[in-house]
Amino acid sequence: MTETEAALRTLAQNVRAARTRAGLSLDELGRRAKVSKGALVGLEKAQGNPNFATLVRLADTLGISVSALMEGPAEGRVRVVSADAVMPLWAGEKGGEARLMLTTSGPAPVEVWRWTLEPGDEYPSHPHQAGVVETVSVTAGRMVLVVDGTEHPLEAGQTATFDGDAPHTYRGSGDRTCHLIMTVHIPPGPASAG
Repeated sequence: MTETEAALRTLAQNVRAARTRAGLSLDELGRRAKVSKGALVGLEKAQGNPNFATLVRLADTLGISVSALMEGPAEGRVRVVSADAVMPLWAGEKGGEARLMLTTSGPAPVEVWRWTLEPGDEYPSHPHQAGVVETVSVTAGRMVLVVDGTEHPLEAGQTATFDGDAPHTYRGSGDRTCHLIMTVHIPPGPASAG
């Protein structure tokens, strides 16, 4: 079995288990997450290639982290993850990328992401469920954080935090690669009906 096949099987098992725990049918999960029932059926059969936006919508709807959909069982008390061991979940047109490094465990998990944004790269995100908080910490270069239509320039050494339930965009700016660490703080429990 290839690494991709193994990852799809893990994803399929995790989506099915989270959907069952939440007491949602395929139809209801699809309606809430705005994903077709056919795509969900394929996903739960470990078929297809879901995009990043689909994974985010499913995780938000199920009230869990993206990595909870993708990870196998915990391996021990301390987890060390190397960036080159994690596949990018987003790739920008100019060469930037986003890698989900890990997600903490517990009732209110935190996703830790490593991003690079090339000048002109842009990642627009749909609003997350209420209670999700994102934090962006720029370690090198410059970027523009756009939250609900307002631009917030950030440069190395600056950190911003915002409620993730508003439309938001990450945009590379300046003349060199922007490196940043982004965290997503997920509220406890499954998302409510909406």
